Amino acid sequence: MIEVAKIKEQIKNELALQNYQDLVHRINTKCFAKCVTKPGTSLSGSEEACLAKCATMYIESWNLASSTYLKQVQKA
Repeated sequence: MIEVAKIKEQIKNELALQNYQDLVHRINTKCFAKCVTKPGTSLSGSEEACLAKCATMYIESWNLASSTYLKQVQKA
């Protein structure tokens, strides 16, 4: 019985890590495409600000969607 609990916990942790990696990948892909119009050796101040704002919005949206999903699952 203890082994089953350990396996479930490991799967839960691996899924959480995969979700996090997916979020980081989406942020990098979408925000870079939106904010960096002329890639160079460094970012301009406006590009940095855009990337920060974009990443914040993605994370807030992700958190909202996740919490809404969890509430729906708990109701079922």
